[in-house]
Amino acid sequence: MDLMKWKDRPSQDSWNNLRSLQKEINALFEDDFFPASAGLFDRTFSPAVDLVEQADNYLVSCELPGMENSDIDVQVADNVLTIKGEKKSESEKGEKNWFKRETLYGRFHRTLPLPTGVDIEGIKGELENGVLRLNLPKKEEAKPKQISVKVK
Repeated sequence: MDLMKWKDRPSQDSWNNLRSLQKEINALFEDDFFPASAGLFDRTFSPAVDLVEQADNYLVSCELPGMENSDIDVQVADNVLTIKGEKKSESEKGEKNWFKRETLYGRFHRTLPLPTGVDIEGIKGELENGVLRLNLPKKEEAKPKQISVKVK
């Protein structure tokens, strides 16, 4: 370990500079670090989607809070389910002075490859309480069948 001579120690000005730097860094984290107006790390609205397999069908759930049926478009093409739409900002309905805003808005486009054996003609869906639920029935040949086997 090297020892510093008394005359080589950091001056009081150096310590004050470090304290000043620490205060500036603390102030940076107290403020909104990435203000929305900066355009840094812009996030896009992308709703969560769940796909669950049951014996006779698949269930798709998609969280779309605050959206209406007219805001959503569901399509199936080439065995791919597409859910797209637009979640409109409340500011379009009236001016507000936001203090902090974390709700995401905008257009979204989700695609989900469908499992084999989905009866595309029988797909039904409903939007209730901000959750889109799609029922994708399985074709008869894709449903599991129970076979009894005799063991001797």
